[in-house]
Amino acid sequence: MTHHLHTGGCQCGAVRFRIEGKPGQSSICHCRMCQKAFGAYYAPLISTRGAQFGWTRGEPTYFQSSNHVRRGFCGNCGTPLSYEASDGIAVSAGALDEPSALPPSIQYGIEAKVPFVDHLGALPAHHTMDDIAEAPFLAEIVSNQHPDHDTETWKPVPAIGAATKEDDA
Repeated sequence: MTHHLHTGGCQCGAVRFRIEGKPGQSSICHCRMCQKAFGAYYAPLISTRGAQFGWTRGEPTYFQSSNHVRRGFCGNCGTPLSYEASDGIAVSAGALDEPSALPPSIQYGIEAKVPFVDHLGALPAHHTMDDIAEAPFLAEIVSNQHPDHDTETWKPVPAIGAATKEDDA
């Protein structure tokens, strides 16, 4: 029997999760609520039905987006993390440490689908560093993003404009 284990978390590392066992359906939702919740053209979601799911570091902050659904996100960095309804929890596919491990198999909410989404793969494509002439700061960029794996410890990175202990002194 194959052992299925998927981990993930937010961009800053304050909230981490684990899915053990075979997850349910991997989908893309185009509904307007998902577009706004993800700040994107659609929301890629992985159902945790049929698997064991748990938050392993911290917990999300929630927004009750409808009378049936609440959406979890990191209160520190804002990463969308979950879609929670009475039938279970789905997590953001992009928050997985290995998002390509669970490709989508179905689309929902196509009544709000942005028409050009079907043609995104035909657009010209470039690596990040291909833009260095237009964005020279890329050569010196230092990422504060949490690594794509669980860590023993986590050190918070203050948000820009956030008060620090030094500011209180």
